[in-house]
Amino acid sequence: MTTASQEPSGTAQRDSSDWAQALRQCLALVPLLGLLGGLSFEAAGWAEGARWAYTIPTLAILTVLAGQVVTSLARGDVGLDLVALLSMGGALALSQPLAGIVIALMYSGGQSLEAYATGRAGHAMTALLARQPRTALRDEAGTLRDIPIAALAAGDRILVRVGDVVPVDGRVAAGRALLDQSSLTGEALPVAFTANTPVLSGAVNVGTPFTLFAERPAAESTYAGIVRLVEAARARKAPMARMADRFGLAFLVVTLLLAAGAWTATGDPLRALAVLVVATPCPLILAVPVALVSGLSRTASVGVLVKGGGALEALARMRVLVIDKTGTLTDGTARLAGTQAIGRFGAEEALRLAAALDQASGHPIARTLVEEAHRRGLTLPQPGHVVETPGEGLSGLVDDRRVLVGARRLMESHGIAFPAATGSEAAAATVYVAIDGGPAAILSFADPPRVDGADVLAALRAEGIERVVLATGDRRDLAEGLVAGLAVDRVAAGLDPAGKTEIVATERRHGRVMMVGDGVNDAPALAAADLGVALGARGAAAAAEAADVVVLIDSLSPLPKAIRIAKRARAIALQSVLAGIGLSLAGMTAAALGYLSPLQGALLQEAIDVAVILNAMRVLGGTTADAPAGCAESRLGGSPRFNLPQSDSLAGGDDHGLREHPRFHRSR
Repeated sequence: MTTASQEPSGTAQRDSSDWAQALRQCLALVPLLGLLGGLSFEAAGWAEGARWAYTIPTLAILTVLAGQVVTSLARGDVGLDLVALLSMGGALALSQPLAGIVIALMYSGGQSLEAYATGRAGHAMTALLARQPRTALRDEAGTLRDIPIAALAAGDRILVRVGDVVPVDGRVAAGRALLDQSSLTGEALPVAFTANTPVLSGAVNVGTPFTLFAERPAAESTYAGIVRLVEAARARKAPMARMADRFGLAFLVVTLLLAAGAWTATGDPLRALAVLVVATPCPLILAVPVALVSGLSRTASVGVLVKGGGALEALARMRVLVIDKTGTLTDGTARLAGTQAIGRFGAEEALRLAAALDQASGHPIARTLVEEAHRRGLTLPQPGHVVETPGEGLSGLVDDRRVLVGARRLMESHGIAFPAATGSEAAAATVYVAIDGGPAAILSFADPPRVDGADVLAALRAEGIERVVLATGDRRDLAEGLVAGLAVDRVAAGLDPAGKTEIVATERRHGRVMMVGDGVNDAPALAAADLGVALGARGAAAAAEAADVVVLIDSLSPLPKAIRIAKRARAIALQSVLAGIGLSLAGMTAAALGYLSPLQGALLQEAIDVAVILNAMRVLGGTTADAPAGCAESRLGGSPRFNLPQSDSLAGGDDHGLREHPRFHRSR
């Protein structure tokens, strides 16, 4: 195999926001150098030099600040930057250059510290975006060609080298792949994948090079979806931050009235300046965004992607959990639960012929049957003359025998009568097999419950969830059997998408509702809930788009940890705001009464701002208890299970149940 010339992928150029962030972090250097220079001049006895050393950097910061204020006013935002502008300008106008440069240092230092904290808090998200692959090595008739990942299509063969990020979702073509999925699932240990097992885009190859069969275009792959969610999360503004803006406006009015009152009562403009200085800048507009962005970073580190500060705040306040069954409380994968042989064919032979025919289908139940046959060591011949009837099943020739696999009505349409299935009451779906015009077998499929379901529900209740409701499209007997012994308050079964949405609406009387689901028919309920949570990065795209929160690990286990982090972030933000505002009001009152000079007020407010920002950054701290648990199969080196994108329901019953299952709904 030869390798064609390759174009280097290169590195992404910083956008304007990156440069703005870097400039904010360095902004404090200008007044700091001016302050040090002015103090040196004063020590040398050169008062005029000291005055200019203080004034010039202050004018520089004042110019930058004036531009920001004008831009904010043009957007209709009136914030506390205006107080900083007035206090800096007033210091220079009243011949207080030392106070002026301390105010400039205070303001630019707060900006730099906030930029640093925000950058540190968003590290996990930034790293996720930075790792997005841009090119891939595609095998083109024995020649490897480096192409943009946008050009990849389902069915392409891709070479994934050591250290490469898997560019698209696919399956290992042959051999063994060792992948680091920590950025996707939080699982610390590399996971081994054998031939024909699915792998997620965004994982890093830490083993030997392997060939990947692409299963979907890059734009539809897991990693691209996560990147879109991250970008949306970074662009959103939290309701709490908007609340902070409103409080900031009220604080601005109080500040100006107190400054004007002090000036009017005493006739001393320095009193007004001292009040303005103590209020510059208000901790309210610093602590909230730092705490919330820190919270977003912490939740991402445990495998939960929260779409912005508003969703993070909501996550901390949920009281009711409405949860779908398939893929959330269950594995979301069909398993062969039983085979009832009928007629002259044994169970094993009927299974072999049915699985051979199902090789022509891409549906999850068909794949389950094929995998079960391989596990049993059965030889599957190639089927011929395969016809798939939408909503019913498949027919074709296998070893010169006419085989039908599908719903009861497919059999009835061919005049084949089946007896009632036995032992299928607990089956999530029932598949009928006919051979040469006669009944051969009834196959029962089940969707096993997750082993950690009870523990997760208990953990959610410990984090403040007071009511748990199971909302599913499956039969009531299946749903009630699943939740037997679990801490579930209500079971609502046989629901369509509108029914799930109605459940969300009716449950709102018990408190704020969090809906958890992963299928297409969960999307309306996810959007209607106070907070929508989509489980599994490979769940239905509609669910992920409608949800406010996406759990990247194929388990609900990170959700209680995310709620704990959200509560801590919100509490620390409020704590910082209340403490900062209280200290600022006390300082402003002291300044109005003449107990603080402008310089002393500037130093006091600098200490307040640094304290509240550092306090807000405590959200970034955590213990190992917050680390994602991953899934048991990942720790054993197997491939983690992910939710089926085709459906959120493995419907129960025979004929009725199969009509609900997408295999017997959709034409492929």
